Amino acid sequence: MTNTQFALQRKFYNNFLRIVMILSITLVAIFIVLFVGFILYKGIPQINWKLISTKPSYISESIGILPDILNTLYVIFTTLCVVLPLGLGSAIYLNEYARNKKIIAAIEYTSECLSGIPSIIFGLVGMLFFCQFLGMKTSLLAGSMTLVIMNLPIMMRTIQESLKTVPQSYREGAFGLGAGKWYVIKTVVIPQCIDGIITGSILSVGKILGESAALLFTAGFAHALNNFVEALTASGSTLTVALYVYAKEQGEFEISFAIAAILLIMTFIINTLATVLGKRMKRNKH
Repeated sequence: MTNTQFALQRKFYNNFLRIVMILSITLVAIFIVLFVGFILYKGIPQINWKLISTKPSYISESIGILPDILNTLYVIFTTLCVVLPLGLGSAIYLNEYARNKKIIAAIEYTSECLSGIPSIIFGLVGMLFFCQFLGMKTSLLAGSMTLVIMNLPIMMRTIQESLKTVPQSYREGAFGLGAGKWYVIKTVVIPQCIDGIITGSILSVGKILGESAALLFTAGFAHALNNFVEALTASGSTLTVALYVYAKEQGEFEISFAIAAILLIMTFIINTLATVLGKRMKRNKH
């Protein structure tokens, strides 16, 4: 094969792969736009102030999802308050302190296995451990603790990979100036991996918003309107659980599409806020 033939063959191969990649991203984009557009098209017309500002009443036969919205926010806040410090601490230990490679590999392998376990199994274990053994009963707190276990592998691995991207020269430079181990981690390493922390939080929020199976076992599906403290110790339905109940049990598909649209909007708002917060923290760092 001559050089000219080889060059033509390589050019044809590169152009072919470029076309395949363009078609792939185009198909993915079309699917996402159609999927999100269909949900918003079906759901937004069903959203009104009464729906999102009242609780359901069996006497007047009215439907309101305010308790479900608040319960969802309560679960997100409680879960992140626990899983973020645990994930950050675990990632720092594995990347900065642990020296036994076998132990590190075992922990990483275990976390990857945990991230692949079906959520309904987490729900069953959470019901037996948190609800019954620890006496939390069916409550948002039990559901949040179950979600902590589910999201801990994702949070830990995401932050750990972000920590690995911090150049070793940064640490060595700080050590050379006489800084201690924890001071270097706190002032040099962690600020450099803010993106990983924000990414882990966004992934966790997305998984929390989309979870229903585990919460059916642990948090229940009551539509009670409670404040934060009371809600943690009481049974409560999140938006995804309410979507399942209205669609599967009651056949209220219009309300289900409204809840689906609200979930998409909440996800967009939370991800946007997290991204803006991450950029602001990076600017303050510099």
